[in-house]
Amino acid sequence: MTKRAGSCSRTAGFTSSNERTIALMRLWSSTRLTASDVGEDAEEIPAQCALVPADSVAGRSLVIVIAIMTFLAALAANVAILVADASVEWRGDIAREATVQVRPVMGRDLEADVRQAAEVMRQTPGVSEARVYAKSESEALLSPWLGQGLDLSELPTPRMIVLRLDPDNGVDLDRLRMELERAVPNAVLDDHHVFIERLGDMARAAVAMAALIFILILAAMAVAVASATRAAVATNREIVEVLHIVGAADSFIAREFQRRFMALGLRGALIGGGGAIAFFVLAQFIAERWRATGGGEQMEAMFGDFTIGWSGFIVIALLAGTVAVLTGYLSQFIVLRHLQRLG
Repeated sequence: MTKRAGSCSRTAGFTSSNERTIALMRLWSSTRLTASDVGEDAEEIPAQCALVPADSVAGRSLVIVIAIMTFLAALAANVAILVADASVEWRGDIAREATVQVRPVMGRDLEADVRQAAEVMRQTPGVSEARVYAKSESEALLSPWLGQGLDLSELPTPRMIVLRLDPDNGVDLDRLRMELERAVPNAVLDDHHVFIERLGDMARAAVAMAALIFILILAAMAVAVASATRAAVATNREIVEVLHIVGAADSFIAREFQRRFMALGLRGALIGGGGAIAFFVLAQFIAERWRATGGGEQMEAMFGDFTIGWSGFIVIALLAGTVAVLTGYLSQFIVLRHLQRLG
């Protein structure tokens, strides 16, 4: 104990205010040592003499909070990316297709109208394929709404023609619609633009919701860091005020808090970011095993195969670094405001 007190109590002979401040910090810490510290090694003196303790209950709690918040923020960000990418793929697939519906009309031969409409489509530049659905296939399209086992032979079921559009050779759909109407008046061309717009609106709403959740998580994290910083300042109020009175620069005191909280923030962000990466790797593994089932195909069609790629890993790394930096600078800002109120 004598060695510890001696090493923390020498304050004379320093030429700079920062050196005097460090000596005062060590002196103050030495006065708070208890009898249980006598048997500890001398290497632990720097941790004991720190203005903001490196390992404390509050520090560990803050690391846990930051890890959880980083994990949730990484999930929100990457889910938004997955939904946005899936939406682009959905709309691209739908935009490469169009359908022609030939309705049965009294006095007209439906089969002849279907053949005439398909011929008009095949002769149109930009249409790479025109596939005519048989009557049974057209009736099967109604099964999800009408149920199975119904006899639809007496119903005037429209016939469908599915068009595959060439993305490299644009099609003038308005002109094609007019030519189809002249050749087969009872045929209707649908380019799915309404469905594409609704799908885009749904994807944008999902991305906006994920972005809002991401912002709220970061705001909650900022509140937690601010509360932890104020608690640390209150715990060390006496030494902070003494250092301020004896002439220690406010920036020096604030940097002590900044370095400590940035280290805590980086530790928590790395834990949370690592957990998010492990989650997506596990989700991709499960999706690959589940892909053969019907539910797996639907999930893959909706969200993809949960592969975030390098862009997702970069987002998580940037998020972890940003969380650490914001944690440090937010604590510095709060300490500086506290010191300014001291005058």
